[in-house]
Amino acid sequence: MRFFLICSLALPLAAQDTTGVGGLLGSVTNSQGQPAPQVKVCVVDSTRCTTSDDRGLFRFPDLRAGDYQLDITAAGQAAIRSSVVSVRAGLEGKVEVVLPALGTVQQSLTVTESVFVAPEEIKSSSYVIQSEELFKAAGSRQDVSRYVQLLPGVALGANDFRNDIIVRGGSPLENLFIVDNIEIPNINAFANFASAGGTTSILDAQLIRDVTFLTGGQPAPFINRASSVLQVAQVEGARDKFRGRITVGDPGIGGIIEGPINKGKGSWILSARRSYLDLFTKDIGIGGVPILYTYNAKVLYDLSPRDRVWGVSISGSDDIRLGLRQDTKRDAKFAEEELNNLDIRYGGWRTANGFNWQRTYGARGVGLLGISHSEARVDQTVRDLIRNGIPPATVNVDELIARSPTVFREKSREGETTIKYDFTGYVPGLEKLQAGGSFKMFRVNYNAASPFGSESPYSRVRDVNPFDVRQDFSARQSSAYVQSTKNLTKRLNLTWGGRIDNYQFISRTRFSPRAGLSYRITDKLSWRASFGTYFQQPQFLFLAAFPQNRNLTPFQSQHYVTGFTYIPNATLRFTVEAYQKDYKDYPVSTQFPTLSLASVGDTFQVRDILFPLTSAGRGRARGVEFFAEKKWGSRWFGNANLSLSRSRQAGLDGVQRPSTYDFPVIFNSVGGYRLNKKWEFSARTTVTSGRPYTPFDTPLSTQQRRGIFDLTQINTLRVPAYVRIDVRVDRTFTFRDKPLLVFLGAQNVINRTNLSGYQWARQANRPIGNEQIGLFPIIGLNWIF
Repeated sequence: MRFFLICSLALPLAAQDTTGVGGLLGSVTNSQGQPAPQVKVCVVDSTRCTTSDDRGLFRFPDLRAGDYQLDITAAGQAAIRSSVVSVRAGLEGKVEVVLPALGTVQQSLTVTESVFVAPEEIKSSSYVIQSEELFKAAGSRQDVSRYVQLLPGVALGANDFRNDIIVRGGSPLENLFIVDNIEIPNINAFANFASAGGTTSILDAQLIRDVTFLTGGQPAPFINRASSVLQVAQVEGARDKFRGRITVGDPGIGGIIEGPINKGKGSWILSARRSYLDLFTKDIGIGGVPILYTYNAKVLYDLSPRDRVWGVSISGSDDIRLGLRQDTKRDAKFAEEELNNLDIRYGGWRTANGFNWQRTYGARGVGLLGISHSEARVDQTVRDLIRNGIPPATVNVDELIARSPTVFREKSREGETTIKYDFTGYVPGLEKLQAGGSFKMFRVNYNAASPFGSESPYSRVRDVNPFDVRQDFSARQSSAYVQSTKNLTKRLNLTWGGRIDNYQFISRTRFSPRAGLSYRITDKLSWRASFGTYFQQPQFLFLAAFPQNRNLTPFQSQHYVTGFTYIPNATLRFTVEAYQKDYKDYPVSTQFPTLSLASVGDTFQVRDILFPLTSAGRGRARGVEFFAEKKWGSRWFGNANLSLSRSRQAGLDGVQRPSTYDFPVIFNSVGGYRLNKKWEFSARTTVTSGRPYTPFDTPLSTQQRRGIFDLTQINTLRVPAYVRIDVRVDRTFTFRDKPLLVFLGAQNVINRTNLSGYQWARQANRPIGNEQIGLFPIIGLNWIF
C-alpha cells in the first residue's frame, strides 16, 4: 500500500493567536476518493493519537509549536511514518492522506507545505509577512509598519517621516497592535497619545518571526478596532547554545544575544539598540537629532508537556529637539520652513510587559492566560518664536527662545493593565469553539495645556479652544466573546459569533456580531465572505480635553467583505476582494461643521486636533483590491497589488466629502532576488493618487498671516500623484568563520519631489508645499557570532 500525505500549513493567521498553539486538521480517503474511516494517526514520540471518523476526518487541535512526524496506520497494515511537519502557534495545518490501491508500497510520506491556507475562522483580508521579507525588503527600513504599507488597501500616512497605517480609508487611530498575545497601544517611537503611528518601530525586526495583518472582517476574539489588526509573533531564543549578533541599520546600532534554559527546556533572547546619528552631528537639518533606545526580550519555558509559560518585554525611550538654532542657515528657503518659527522639545518613553501561561487539555482543547501591563509617558513643550512678531536675523536664538511664549506643553502618562483568558476546544454540534474574555484597567494622568488655543485653519478667528487639562483618573473596560467554526458541508465552512464590550468611562455597552463563510470551489480556488460590526471608544485624550467630550459614544464601523482566492502552488497566491465599510457615530467638531476626527490622526501637532466633539459623524469607504504574491522559494519573492477605492466622511453638516485618507488608486510592488549565496537584490515601487487637500482662503490668510481654509472647497483638490522607487543590495561575507551581511540601499532613488499637502509659511506669508523625503541612503550590517 502506498500513502500520499499532502500537508498545507498556514503561517499564523488564527484569530488573535488566542491560545498560542497550532493544530492539524486532516482527511483520509481511499484511491477512489471515498472517505477512509478507522485509520489511526499518531504524533510520534507522544501519546497523542486519534482515529479518522466516518467522513475520514481527524484532528489534533492543540499541538504546541514545533516539528513533528506522524505515524499513519490503516487497518491490517504496518504504520508508515511521515517526514517532518512544522507546526507554529496560531496555525491550522490541513492534511490530506490518500490511500491508493493495494499492491504498491512506499515506506515514507511526502509532505508539501503551503504558507497560504488560512485557518478556518479567518475568511478574508488576511496577509502574512515572513521575517526574511520584512528584514530584506527595500524601503521597509526594518520597520513592520512601513512594510505593511505595501499591502492591499494600505496607504502611506501624512508623509514619509511617519509610519502611520491607513487601512481602507480609515484613520490610523483605528488599528490594533498585538505582540506575542500582548495588546500594545502604540508600537512606535516619537509618538503622542492622540495617534497610533510615529517615526519608527520600537520592535526589533530581527526578533520578529512573522506578522499577521488583517485588513477587514476580523473575527470575534479580537478586541474592537474599526479598521485592522497587526499581530506580531516573535522568535524564541536558541535552545541548544549561546548565540549573538551585532546589527547596524536605519533603527540604530545594537546587539542580540540568546541562549537555552535548563538544558533546552526553555530559552531566552534579548535585543538592545541605540540610534547613532547624534554621534556624528548635532543637527540633521531639523534643529536637532533624534535619539532612540529600544529593548526587546522574550523568555520561554516548558514546565511540563502540558504547560508552557513565556514572558515578553518591549521598551523604547526617545528624545528630540526641533526648531531654530543659532547656526541655522538663513538662505532663500529659511522663511518657508515652519520649523524655523518654533522650538520643540520632546521626550517620550513607552513599555509593554506580559506573562502568558498556556495549558493543553488533551482532546478537550487548550487555554491561555495572559497578564500584561503597558505604560507610556510624553513630556514636551512647543514655543512659538514669531507669535509676538518676526524677529531680526541678528537675534540671539537662545534669548529668543527664552522670551517666546509656550503655546503647548504636556507631561502626561497612560497606563493599561490587562488580564485575559482564551479557550479553544471542540464541541459536538459546534465543532471548533473559541471563547474568552478580558478585563482592562486604565490609569491616566494628563497634564497638558494650550494657553492660547489653536490657530485652526478651519477658524476665521485666532486662538480657538484654549485648554488646560489636569486630570488623574482610572477607567475600566471588560469584554467577552464566543465563536464557533464548523463545516456545513464538505466544501462550505461557517464561522459565527460575537463579542460584548463594556466601556465604563463613557458608560456604554456594545454587542458586535461577526460571521463568515468560505466555499471551496476547487482544491485551488475558493470563495470567501465576512461581515462584522466593530465599535471603538475614542482615545482618552480626546475624551478628557473638553467637558462635553465625555458624552461621546463608541463609534461604529460595519465591514462587508467578499472575494476569491486562487492558490496554484505552495508559494503562489492570487486574490481579488471587494469591501465596504460603513461608519456611524464618528466624533465630529461641534464648531466646524465640515471637520471629522476621521480625517485626523497622522500628525505630531496635538493641539490642532483637540476640540469639542459630538458623536454625529457618518462615512463610507468601498473598494476593490487585486493581489498577487510569491513567497520566498529558492531564488525570489515578491508581491504586487492594485487598489481602487473611494472614502467619504461627513462632519456635523452631514455632507459626504472625500476624506483626508481617500486615495482612489494605490499600486504597490516589492520583490527580492537571490543571485547566489553571496548576493541578493530587492526593489519596491509605490504609486498612489494625490492626497486630498483644502486650499487656503488667500486674502484672509495673508491678512492674518496664518493659513485659513476656504471652507467652500473642503478636500476638493489633490496634490500630484505620489511616486517612489526604493532599492537595496545585500552582500554576505565570512568574518571569523561567521556570516557577515552588509546591505546598501536608497529610498526614492528617482529623487522625486512628492508633496503631502500645503502649509502657510508665516514668515513668507504664502502657501508652501510640504515636500517629502528625497533621495535617502540606507546602510547596515548584521554579523552573527
